[in-house]
Parts: sequence; structure tokens; C-alpha cells
Amino acid sequence: MKNIPDDIVYFLEKQGFAIVSTLDENNSIHCSAKGVAGVEPEGKIYLIDIYRARTFKNLKRDKTVTITAVDEHRFIGYTLKGKASIVEKNDINASIINDWESRVVERISKRVLHGIKESKKSSHHPEALFPHPQYLIEMEVEEIVDLTPGHLKKKPAK
Repeated sequence: MKNIPDDIVYFLEKQGFAIVSTLDENNSIHCSAKGVAGVEPEGKIYLIDIYRARTFKNLKRDKTVTITAVDEHRFIGYTLKGKASIVEKNDINASIINDWESRVVERISKRVLHGIKESKKSSHHPEALFPHPQYLIEMEVEEIVDLTPGHLKKKPAK
């Protein structure tokens, strides 16, 4: 397991979701957005899956997984590679579910406040329609790939 640097932990926690890539029965890549439920600097990432579909089926067969998160405004991002295990719905720690629900409420609140700021009314809040999480993906990070273009990376202080 690879330790995750603090700046990447912070980055992932702020993103709220990441693209999870798994391998299907034909070794084709399947990608799906999943909610970031938590990051441990020691090398674990927890992802909420509100559906029990292709990602679940793929992970049951092959534990290989990557997650990718980007910030298009700052032009930075990371891909983390590793192995995943499935934590069944009834075995998910209650604090993870509570954190997830808080994140959903925060996203809805930000959308409402943004609408008020821009004087736009909207009753469209997709997060409010999310079903309860069906299972948790627990990923052990083995490799981290920095997707930030080289010329935009911070230079170490001399």
C-alpha cells in the first residue's frame, strides 16, 4: 500500500467524486462516477456506489481499479491505481454513511446558494434523488500518477 501525500488527500476529499475504472469480462475498461466517501493518508480510499451494477460485477471478478479526479479550473488531477474490495451495505461504518450524506447536503446547498447569487431559480437537484448507497468500494492505493502538465507543476523551493 502506498501512502497518499496530504495535498492529494485534500484534493480528493474536495472533489466529491472520482471516475472509477474497472475491467469487464472482456478486459475492456468500464468507467463510472463514484462518490468519494473518505481518504486515509496511509493509502486507502473509500468510494460510495449508489448502484449495484457493472462496477460491482467487475470488482467481484477482478479487483483491479483506478480512480481519476481532476480540477478543470486549476488544471490539476491524479489517477490512483490499486486493488479494491467490496464492503457490503450492512457492513459500511455508520460514520462513512453520515459523511456521505453530509457531502450530498453540502452539494445541494452550494447549488441553491449559487442559484440565489445568480438570481436563478432551480428545483433541479439530482443529488436529492440519489438512492441510499448499495455498497462501498475500499481501495488500496499502489501507485499515484500526477496528471498535472509539467510546466504547471510547482517547482520545489531551493
